[in-house]
Amino acid sequence: MHLLHRAGQCATEIFGSEARTSGLTPRQFAVLKVVADEEGLSQTDLVERTGIDRSTLADIVARLLRRGLLQRRRTKEDARAYAVKLSPQGARALREAQPAAAATDQLLLAGLPPGKRQDFVDALNLIVAAAGAGRERR
Repeated sequence: MHLLHRAGQCATEIFGSEARTSGLTPRQFAVLKVVADEEGLSQTDLVERTGIDRSTLADIVARLLRRGLLQRRRTKEDARAYAVKLSPQGARALREAQPAAAATDQLLLAGLPPGKRQDFVDALNLIVAAAGAGRERR
């Protein structure tokens, strides 16, 4: 557990260094990426897709709205819920931060032999999927 936490800290530090001109944090980047991939998600959907807790995600969305990177509207299914989408500025910010995210991945994976890198990413995906399934059963 400590090593996963430490690896996450390293990723955050590298992304912060690589993406300093974008003004995005790793979590903000993750939210923008998920919204770009699936426009119209509710904040509850974003919690599920990103793994960011509800209150932190609400704060991130509020900050991205204030910066003009996201737009939101009430959902047709539930008038209490909001659906979010990227604004043109959000799409531009995401595009501009993509090289920093790719560089972060490359720097993190550089410590592994080339033949093991995809195995590592696959193992992380398995861990996340299993932990998510375990959370749903509780």
